[in-house]
Order: sequence, then structure tokens, then C-alpha cells
Amino acid sequence: MHTPHGPGAFVAHTGTDVYGPGKVLAVDGAHRRVRFTRFVATIRAEDLRPASPSEKREIQDWLRAKRQRYGGDW
Repeated sequence: MHTPHGPGAFVAHTGTDVYGPGKVLAVDGAHRRVRFTRFVATIRAEDLRPASPSEKREIQDWLRAKRQRYGGDW
């Protein structure tokens, strides 16, 4: 069975851009734990969409900057 927006997927919220783009950290049934550029949140999978290429670059650049500044796995 295909899990939409599985761990590691780059996503964005379907209803708002307030969160910024994000990366799925974990799956829990119908919910996804997502590291957005503004914060981490648990969002229903149906409220997420695949990130556009520019959104994907934005989150990748953001994650790279955080790793360089603080180390660790963001």
C-alpha cells in the first residue's frame, strides 16, 4: 500500500503558506509529523500536497543552513 507523503517527502500545506514548506518526519495513520520552516506540526495527510520545485529548494536550503549552524539532523 502506498503511503502518501511518507517520511522524507517534501510537502506544503494545501490551505495556507503560513507554515512554509516542510519535510515529513514521521507517519502516524492519517497524520504526518512535518518539520516546516517555521515549526514542527502534526497535520492530516489530506491537508498536504507535494512541494513545488521552488518550495523543495527552500526547505532544502533551510535545512542545510540549520545543519551548518547547529549541527545534527534537522
